[in-house]
Amino acid sequence: MSGGDNDVVLIKGNKRLDGRGFDELRDIKMEVSVLERAEGSAYIEWGKNRVIVGVYGPRELHPKFLQDPTRAMLRCVYNLAPFSVDERKKPGPDRRSVEISKVCAEALSSVVMLERFPNTVIDVYVEVLQADAGTRCAGLTAASLALADAGIPMKDLVAACSAGKVQGQIVVDLMKEEDNFGQCDLPMAIIPRKSEVVLLQMDGKLSRDEFKQAYKMAVDGCMKVYEMQKNTLLGSMNKFVGVEGGVENGD
Repeated sequence: MSGGDNDVVLIKGNKRLDGRGFDELRDIKMEVSVLERAEGSAYIEWGKNRVIVGVYGPRELHPKFLQDPTRAMLRCVYNLAPFSVDERKKPGPDRRSVEISKVCAEALSSVVMLERFPNTVIDVYVEVLQADAGTRCAGLTAASLALADAGIPMKDLVAACSAGKVQGQIVVDLMKEEDNFGQCDLPMAIIPRKSEVVLLQMDGKLSRDEFKQAYKMAVDGCMKVYEMQKNTLLGSMNKFVGVEGGVENGD
């Protein structure tokens, strides 16, 4: 996220570079049960993002001194593949990956009924195969689907979406150019049934009124994503459910 986009035109005639309106999501497709050896898995295409998630466990936690007799531990590993970005990324975790892994684990732990699996660990692996802004939202959304696909008891799903400020305009679901040259990015994740926020980060600056508008647009985006998650889980195995321009539709 740069400090501003004064030299880059991102909005023309009330339309963004990809033709979307200010309140429209990128195209999204979701699928579950994509990995044979995982307890649960999910794949998501969100704009040009491509993310796959595998869930393993609950299984006994080692070393044993880390075990908690009252609940399971949920670990999340977010990884940006070296080939996922234009300039090849150095393999292995970096500071950003560690930070996103931590916030995702905390968000997912708020809905998973960890108390049902004492002394165990649930491992969630989020692999970004292709990145185009908003990967933490896409990864968290897919991770929630994968946990549900694994049959792990959850209070609700976690749905995520971002909003931000581009060329002085508040928009939802920033793409790469908007994220790089926009003025603010506000990723958010919620527990829809409780309207509880489990992730809220901000990179950039917003006025109080702009924040309120961005917050509402992000929540509305989360609710659209939530409906897609439910449709995906209710649909037949390996069937894509898509959204175009923020309007749900199924095959």
